[in-house]
Amino acid sequence: MSDSGLDILGADSGGRRATKAGGRRAPRKRGPRWGRILLVLVVLAGLVFAGKVVWDKAGSYLNGPEDYSGQGSGEVVVEIPAGSDGQAMASILAKQDVVASAEAFYQLSLNDERFATIQPGFYQLRRKMSAEWAMRELTDAGNRVEGKVTIPEGSRVGQIVKAIAAGSEISEDEVTAVLDDPKDLGLPEGANGNPEGYLFPATYTVEPGTTALELMQQMVKKTLEVEADLDIDARAKALGLSKEDVLTMASILEYEAARDEDYPKVARVLFNRLEDGMPLQLDSTVSYVSQREGDVWTTPEERANPSEYNTYQNTGLPPGPIGSPGEKTIEAALNPADGDWLYFFADKEGVTIFNTDFAQHNADCQKVYGAGSCGG
Repeated sequence: MSDSGLDILGADSGGRRATKAGGRRAPRKRGPRWGRILLVLVVLAGLVFAGKVVWDKAGSYLNGPEDYSGQGSGEVVVEIPAGSDGQAMASILAKQDVVASAEAFYQLSLNDERFATIQPGFYQLRRKMSAEWAMRELTDAGNRVEGKVTIPEGSRVGQIVKAIAAGSEISEDEVTAVLDDPKDLGLPEGANGNPEGYLFPATYTVEPGTTALELMQQMVKKTLEVEADLDIDARAKALGLSKEDVLTMASILEYEAARDEDYPKVARVLFNRLEDGMPLQLDSTVSYVSQREGDVWTTPEERANPSEYNTYQNTGLPPGPIGSPGEKTIEAALNPADGDWLYFFADKEGVTIFNTDFAQHNADCQKVYGAGSCGG
């Protein structure tokens, strides 16, 4: 049989079945294409996730960020550090569950003028508050958790101890412990380890956790800042005094005069007596010895006290301040009035009467207080 007569469906010379002339081999059968199916599933999952993100974002814009409603409940103390911006503050509030989400408070802060009035510090707030209520509470100064310690001008260490305990959570024992070992207070060398006169009179904010040492360090630092601001060192030298002398004289003025306008005149009396070598003869320094704060007159026994603070028994200034002077009396000590007065007393209205003559001084004093009541 010729080649053309070969059975086209028969086997070829290699034993394989031939295909139709000019035809293609039939494709082999394969199993399921799992790779493609898996890829499709991944793509679908990604689309679902992306859709959810878009939906959540859309919901956020449409409905606003997650937020609690109402005033909240319970108590929580929150610290707002200095320099906190809206985002930082929002994160702090959300972390402590004051607000439902940082975004709720942050978005409110962007357009609320009250936000600029929030001060750093500690605040007593509630948990689960709306962002609006959180803003209200943070801008209410009454919610700040802090102590207020006010030290009046002229206060002595004993009075300062009581003022600290009354205005803060710091106890008298804690303050006394620092005073008993004052090496860490930051006192200048001229203080000789005595904090009297170096705890500056002012109002101090005492945040939770502040220690007695930290608070009194602030007071000493304030005194040193005032010394620098008033250039006490150079101005004292021009007067022939040391910085410590100026603080000592200023502390005396706090007790010896009652009106601002009288401070420079009393300072001049002190300078005149020092220049003349006279004892200062000040009841304020004698009462300091006996710690009878607030006394106007002292007894003959107290005036006989041999202490260096007894200006009846000793000439010159006492060895240190007798209280904490304020800026007005420090300035008066640095800039005494012009005059040759040597004597003074305060009348019943607190007006200081000045004289150059002792006899006239006595006469004026007895007119106010009666015969035998004035002795110099």
